[in-house]
Amino acid sequence: MKQEIHPEYHQATARCACGNEFTVGSTKESIKVEICSQCHPFFTGKQKLVDTAGRIERFRRKYAKFEQQKSGK
Repeated sequence: MKQEIHPEYHQATARCACGNEFTVGSTKESIKVEICSQCHPFFTGKQKLVDTAGRIERFRRKYAKFEQQKSGK
């Protein structure tokens, strides 16, 4: 086996966008994450409202012609 080919392993500090900090093992010394177990809806039991109505309407407008052609045949 080759010696000294593996990257160095550090105790890294991971920082979440919510402000939570925790220690993990990584090849990087610091890690920035957008979501963690302190703010994720699965772990907190709280749901965040996501604006999906705009996405659905945009999808329906985009494929309205396709649906009209399909039902017209």
